Amino acid sequence: MKAVLMAGGFGTRIQPLTHSLPKPMVPLVNRPMMEHILERVRSVGVREVVVLLYYMPEVIREYFGDGSRFGLRLTYVLPDDDYGTAGAVKWAEEHLDETFLVLSGDVITDFDLEAIVRFHREKRTPVTITLTGVPNPLQFGV
Repeated sequence: MKAVLMAGGFGTRIQPLTHSLPKPMVPLVNRPMMEHILERVRSVGVREVVVLLYYMPEVIREYFGDGSRFGLRLTYVLPDDDYGTAGAVKWAEEHLDETFLVLSGDVITDFDLEAIVRFHREKRTPVTITLTGVPNPLQFGV
């Protein structure tokens, strides 16, 4: 199983933190948020991650390199424009030849990834989307 990590957003809602860092690189407990997420996907058996970049891609590439330091193989995809989530995943299509997770590179969750994958396989659906409800979705960019 592979993972696609969306790591191209501008992080405008948390400026000025993102003036010099892409949002996935903002530290959380002394490590970039994206490092926590990569650790999580590795813990459920993912070994290959396609990282979708856009804003300040060199910062992410320089820190994570080929991913071997984290027990992963990272492939970077840099679209020629900001196509949003679905468009960016489409740009990564040539690297996606098996079941894959799509995760935000700047969102820490406690979703049970193993249960999500198990559900997806049991239902044999083309797509499974995992969401959570919040009282006011406007604060999350909706």
